[in-house]
Amino acid sequence: MIDVFKLTKADIGRWVKFKCGNFDEQLGRIKSWDGYHIFVVYYCDGDWENYANYTAVRTHGSRLEFTEMEGEEI
Repeated sequence: MIDVFKLTKADIGRWVKFKCGNFDEQLGRIKSWDGYHIFVVYYCDGDWENYANYTAVRTHGSRLEFTEMEGEEI
């Protein structure tokens, strides 16, 4: 779980993992947040260096956790 109230500017661009179900996970990068939700880019056609130019999805922090980027397979 990521607490939206504890996020700082340093968290912009950090990799996160979205828990879709028991075994499904989706990787993305934090673009922004408001008082309740975190906006994450999950799809950017593999252009992760420019992820901020892509549409983010509003996601509740209880479904997210920080993770490390593992290679370039994303």
